[in-house]
Amino acid sequence: MDGHQKGFGTHNALFFPAGHLWSAAFGRQCLGQVLIVPSSAPVSMPPAPLHLKVTDARDQARLNSLLEEIAHEQSTHPALWRRAIQSYSDLISIHLRRQIPSGPLPPTKPSAARRLSQAYCRRVAESFNEHANMADYAAALQVTPTHLTRVCKAETGKTAAAILTERQLHAARTLLVSSDLPMREIAGRLGFGSAAYFTRFITQHTGETPSSLRKKARLSAITQ
Repeated sequence: MDGHQKGFGTHNALFFPAGHLWSAAFGRQCLGQVLIVPSSAPVSMPPAPLHLKVTDARDQARLNSLLEEIAHEQSTHPALWRRAIQSYSDLISIHLRRQIPSGPLPPTKPSAARRLSQAYCRRVAESFNEHANMADYAAALQVTPTHLTRVCKAETGKTAAAILTERQLHAARTLLVSSDLPMREIAGRLGFGSAAYFTRFITQHTGETPSSLRKKARLSAITQ
């Protein structure tokens, strides 16, 4: 996340604030639950990323129970279900904050490589709409594309180009699912020269056309 790679194990709770770059690789034996809170939702989530080891069985059960209650509200839609989901989300935020160890953390100074990787990820997250390519970002950071690629690979496990591609794919999926914009307009917003080029890009990286991704996402939303 944000230019740094870290492992996680059993009974871990991970929180990613809106506006941060992150990705996760889950093995076949991994089992968990995900709560997505829109940045516009009136829920006070923690301001910084969290990686917590929840060791107390009671805390694990409490967190799982809150997530299950949200899933139940979403599937049954009883009276005031949206308000209930908001309240349960607030309780989850409180629960996560209570898991944060108290006391000051020891000061740490990130290496030059980590600072560069983090700076690149921040720029990709904040300036993505400027349609810059990886070489443009490298120039803005005053390094060569080769050096930026090497550093990002060492710090995140992904090349600088791969990080930018994943950000493009995320933006494309968001527009395909959340809007009725035609492919030509989506392509233009994301900096592609044509709708055909945009379609080739999506198909190459997902194995599906943009139209197919949009259709599947909407069918999934109807059946939930």
